[in-house]
Amino acid sequence: MQQIPSVDLRDFLSDDPTRKQKFVNEIGKAYEEIGFVALKGHFLDDKLVEGLYSEVRNFFNLPLETKSKYEIPGIGGQRGYVSFGKEHAKGRSAGDLKEFWHFGQYVSEDSKYASEYPDNVTVTELPKFNPVGKEAYQMLEKTGIYVLRALALYIGLDEFYFDKYIKDGNSILRPIHYPPITDEPKDGAVRAAAHGDINLITLLMGAQGKGLQVQNHNGDWIDAMAQPDELMINVGDMLSRHTNNKLKSTIHQVVNPPRELWGSSRYSIPFFMHPVGDMKLNCLEECIDESNPKLYEDITAGEFLYERLVELGLIKK
Repeated sequence: MQQIPSVDLRDFLSDDPTRKQKFVNEIGKAYEEIGFVALKGHFLDDKLVEGLYSEVRNFFNLPLETKSKYEIPGIGGQRGYVSFGKEHAKGRSAGDLKEFWHFGQYVSEDSKYASEYPDNVTVTELPKFNPVGKEAYQMLEKTGIYVLRALALYIGLDEFYFDKYIKDGNSILRPIHYPPITDEPKDGAVRAAAHGDINLITLLMGAQGKGLQVQNHNGDWIDAMAQPDELMINVGDMLSRHTNNKLKSTIHQVVNPPRELWGSSRYSIPFFMHPVGDMKLNCLEECIDESNPKLYEDITAGEFLYERLVELGLIKK
């Protein structure tokens, strides 16, 4: 496959069973073949998107000493600010050329997961930053719920199979700033080295310009560019593992721009959709047969996440 398929969530949300099944078939096929789709018909409106990008730019334009006070020690970067070069891809030592922020789940006080998650961090200098981040978080989560319902049907599960695992799930909204490149990057560093995502699915804002590349099954790198009204949505390693690799978690990267564009920033905002930590990622029986034997040992989502945060350098053992 040489390009990313485009699908429309409004097909799935329609009252027409034929349109709904069309969406299920299209997204399922795409995730088997390339692991990425561009999705129209999501729940983010233009005003929310513009407001979020405005606040994100405002935050990253703050002085480093101001941003640094929001870098919280001891939580593996799960909330607040993570400074430039701190994270690296699995298997690499060179830090990615980016800084980012994490908004996390908004759980009720009586949730059993309330004590498990760090508190979200409030930026006092920007009164609109946290409210617009929360609204975007919730609209992306709502979009992701319907995508997972379609995938549940494609696999042969009950449509609402994932709902109970997504409610209060450990999802993360990550506004990323790739600053201008001022010097020749050391050790082959790029804006985001080749990697697979940890989570169930990732919903990405900001894939309209060149930079994001996806590796297809032939090993070729292809540009992944969405239309202005589309999100790029891909399978993460948790879902790939849970489906015994029926749905593919695809390696992707954000490459450095041509030298003449080094002076420009890039912003992107992925939403990493995680389940609750005690969800079992055991390979589904529906995805195992004689020609597709079980590939992975049993593990919970929380255990898998911890292993990967160590590998990424965000948690020190």
